[in-house]
Parts: sequence; C-alpha cells; structure tokens
Amino acid sequence: MLITLQILMGALLVSSFLGYMLFVRKTLSMRWEFIPVFVFSSIACVVFVGGLAGQLFAVSLAVMILGVLAFALSVFVWSRRADSIRFSLSIFQFSFLAGSLVFLLVLFQNQLTHYDNFSHWAIVLKVMLSTDAFPTPASDLIDFKNYPLGISSFLYYVCRFAGHAQSVMLLAQGLLVFSCFYAMFGIISEKRRFLLYAFLGLGLSVLSFFNITIRITNLLVDFLLPVYTLAIFAIVYQYRNNLKRACLVVLPLAGLLTVTKSTGIIFAAVGLIFLIYTWLTHWNKPVWKNAIALAGLICGSLLPYFGWNWRMATVFQGVKNKFDVASSGLQNTETGKTPEQMQDIISLFLRSSTDLMTRPAMGIVAFELIAIVASVIAAVVLKKRWNLWKALIALNIVLLLYYAGILGLYLYSMPLDEAIWLAGFERYASSIVVLFVGGLVLCATVDMERSFHYKIGELPDYRAFKSVKTKGYYQKGIMACTAIAVILLLSEYNGILSIAKSYESTLPHKIKTVAGDRWYESGQEDSGKYLMYASDTDQQITNYYMQYVGKYFLYAPNVDGICCFYEDNMDNLLSGYDYLVVVESDSEGKRLFDKHYGVDMKTGIYRIDRSGEQVELTLL
Repeated sequence: MLITLQILMGALLVSSFLGYMLFVRKTLSMRWEFIPVFVFSSIACVVFVGGLAGQLFAVSLAVMILGVLAFALSVFVWSRRADSIRFSLSIFQFSFLAGSLVFLLVLFQNQLTHYDNFSHWAIVLKVMLSTDAFPTPASDLIDFKNYPLGISSFLYYVCRFAGHAQSVMLLAQGLLVFSCFYAMFGIISEKRRFLLYAFLGLGLSVLSFFNITIRITNLLVDFLLPVYTLAIFAIVYQYRNNLKRACLVVLPLAGLLTVTKSTGIIFAAVGLIFLIYTWLTHWNKPVWKNAIALAGLICGSLLPYFGWNWRMATVFQGVKNKFDVASSGLQNTETGKTPEQMQDIISLFLRSSTDLMTRPAMGIVAFELIAIVASVIAAVVLKKRWNLWKALIALNIVLLLYYAGILGLYLYSMPLDEAIWLAGFERYASSIVVLFVGGLVLCATVDMERSFHYKIGELPDYRAFKSVKTKGYYQKGIMACTAIAVILLLSEYNGILSIAKSYESTLPHKIKTVAGDRWYESGQEDSGKYLMYASDTDQQITNYYMQYVGKYFLYAPNVDGICCFYEDNMDNLLSGYDYLVVVESDSEGKRLFDKHYGVDMKTGIYRIDRSGEQVELTLL
C-alpha cells in the first residue's frame, strides 16, 4: 500500500513538471533546451519564498497541484485535437535523454558518503522534510545555519512527494545538473549541424575530469554554481537580440544562484555582467524598454538574496555562524589571525594555486594553451575572426578575481584551524575551473558555427559544404568528438557505479546498519546523549566525520565519538551518556566490556543504566 502511494505521488510530481514545461512552451514559446532549467529554477524560487514566509509545505503543495492541473489541461486540449498531436525527437535529443537517464538511474543506486552532506547539506534537508519548515535557531542538529537554502528548497519539493530516501535526494539534484547541461546546448542555432553538438558534448564531457572533488554523487552545490552560470551564458547569447526574453528566462536562474551558496552571488554577478555586456554590444530600440527589463532582472534576481539576509538578521539575530567576518576576527584584531599566520596562509595558497599536479591548475594551463593555439589557427590558417580570445581574456579576469576572493575568505572569514590548511580549496577551485573551461567551450562552439562556409538553408543539405574534402573533415570530426565524449562519459559512469558498489564498506553504511535512518514525527529531535565507538581510521573521529554521520541517522544533536577506552575512567565516561553505539568493535574493547559489564561488545546500540556507581549496558 505504501509503495503504491509512493509511486502515485511520484507520478503526480512528474506530471506537475511536465505540466509547467508544456505551459511555458505554449505561453512563452521558449526553446525546449531552456524550459527544464527554467521550470526547475522557478519552482525552487517559489518554494524558497514559501519557506521564508513560514509556509513551506503549503506552497509546495500548491505548486504541485497547479502543475498537475496544467498537465491535465494540456492532455485535454490534445485529446480534442488528436490530429495535431506530433511527437518526435532529434538525434541529439534522443542521445541526451538516453544518456541522462543512464546517469540518473545510476545516481538512484547511490547513497550519501561525503563529509559535507552530513555536516550540512543532507541534515538540513532532513530537518526541512521532518518539520516542513526552514531551520530555526532551535535546530541544534544544524551547526552552520547561515548556508542559503535555495537548492535545498527544490530538493525538499521533490523529496516531499517522491520520498525521503537518499537516492531520491541525489536524483533531485541530478535533475538540476542535467537541466543545466541541456540548456547549454541551446547556444547552438544551426540544429542540423551535428558536429556542433558532438564538439560541445565533448567539451562538456571534459568537465567531469575537473569535477572529481564535487561529483554529482553528493548534495554539494559547488558544481551547480558554474553549470548554472554556463546555462545563463547560453540563454543570453541565444536571445541576444531579444533582451526582454533573455531577462525573463534568466530571472529564476540568477535568483536561485544567489541563494545556492554564499559564493553564489559571485557566479550570479558573472552571468548578469555578461547579460549587460550583450545589451551594450547589441544596442537596439526601444532602449528604455530594454533598460527597464534589465533593471527588473537585477532587482528581481536579488530578492531571494536579500530575503535570506533579512531572515538571518531577524530570525538568527545574535547567532554566530561559520564564515561570519565579525566572528572571525576582521573587526577585532585581538582574536584574528596574526601576520605570521596570514603569511603562512598566503604562501600555501600561492603554492596550491600554481601546483600543476592538481586538477584545477592543470585544467587552467591546458585550456589557456588550447584557446591560444585555436585562436591563432583560426586567424592565420582559416582566416576567421573568432571571439575565443576575447572570451579567454574575460574569463581570466573572472578567474583572478575569484582566486583573490578565495584568498580573502581564508584570511578574513574562515576559522584559523581550517584556513591554515586551506580547507575545501580544491573544491572551491574546481568550481571556477569548470566555469573557465565551460565558457571557452561554449565560445568555441559559437565560433565554429559562424565559420561554416554556408549556413543551413542557403543550399540543399548535400551541397552545404565548401567542398567534398571539407565534408569529409566534417564527418570525421563528428566521429572523433563523439567517440572521445563517449569514452569520457563511460569513465565518469564507471566512477559513479564504483562508488555505489563500494558503499557497504563506508562509515555511513556501518552506522546506518547499526542505528537505522530515523525520522521522527513533527521533527522532534532525539534528546538522548549518544557515545559512538569505532576506530579512528582516516581520522573519522578526530575530524568529526563519524559524529556528523551519527547525528544524521540518529536525528540527535548530542553525539560524541571515541576510539578507545581508558579502563580507569570507563564508568565515569559512560555514565555521562544515555546510549553507547558500537559501530566497530575490536579485541581490546571486547576484553574490557566482558570484564566490566559482562557483554560481548557486538556492534549495535546499548542502553546505559546507572545505579549509584554501577553502570550496566543492555544491547537493544
């Protein structure tokens, strides 16, 4: 019965998505490539506003009902016009849909393992699903309450109706990722030039190489930041001669970017600056209408950002959060980093940024050289005026400013114990490298499209090439790009599949096996005090990984970890907790437990009972 209900709710959710997509296509005549990301982003923004207003579930339910009604209306109209129903897919659309389904299905087999899922992204989503509300200062499970909840709002919408499983969470985020990739292909105007799709597909497949640290097998948003910005690039370019349409389509994407992460405002600004540049270089009348549309876009996209800041200033007034400048010492030099510590951070940052053994630095240097060589060949050999060199300069400026911003984050905002070893550096760097490489690939695709000797439609297809020789190059180019892209995607697919197969050996699986995945009615947190016991392999206890995973599965804020007992202090230590969770046992632990408590120390949860100075353990 429960499974049937879940399938029904999932079908209604899919119907709501389709209903909105068909409505947008009908009313706005938007290109199909841009519709999924536009719909998903709009839903996320609406649900986010509902969360700010304290009506998270009510707004989500209303959004789904309206989508289902839109789908039912579309089906009704089609049934009255049966002779006009046409459904066809191009080779590209079929290939992209099939490839996306393959990746989404393998995502559905994955579970969460990354540290930051349990320290924030997954636990905050679990709190939202349990309480049907945004977290409050009383949400003790969440340590970093100032992280924006834009993406979490979309995940909440999907999981509220499709189920709470971790695989559903990953599937929901996968929808956002692949909708962005689909939008990037909207930059292509000549849809019958399959070489353009093959080349762009190859370029975007390369992004997976720089995405190892922020793979789509987790809920981290660092990959969404650049791909959303790249989607905005594609939309702006395609609607460069229709600024009002561009502003309308970009609005929900930019708005969602501003509340994706604290650095999301930077990526949104990059997209909006490109829109402003496009407006200035494609000046057309009436100027005042386009200026109003642009001003409306900027103001509208900043509303979620200011709404979140208002919530932090009111609901969370006086609550200290991670990366708060005031609490990190910028305004109080007595508690800030010393000049020597800052110098150490700067030195390490410069070494890490220029280390060619790291993927980000490797990608920057490689694509700098590729872009320079391609620009020279286009100008000298092909006699074509490509804009790739302009994009290279602009993206280098963005790159330098972003790296300066990261350095400022480490110096003035991040706590010293994390800044001193550049916590998260490779992940932050990977985000901008994905934007850098993706931006060059998009520009190169447009330059290639403009370089064909004939435009599609000027001549019959079999004569739409300068010569038979160039047609041969065209066909070989398609085969080469497609083959390399498939190899890269297969590598990424096998990597994700390997992660799924190795889940049973991970710490989250061990803890889930022992503690289960607890969901409490009305989101009431477990007030019990838990002590978790396991080895400190890979510093899983020292770096608080096990404790965060325990908090997620137990849904309890009071969770500590330990890797060994001191015999003289065992009773005193255990008497301070309500439960002992044995995740991993060892011979020394078994000896002590058998000696003092008469238990075998099997993996499981033990209730701790105190009677005077006597401590008893009972396996639940």
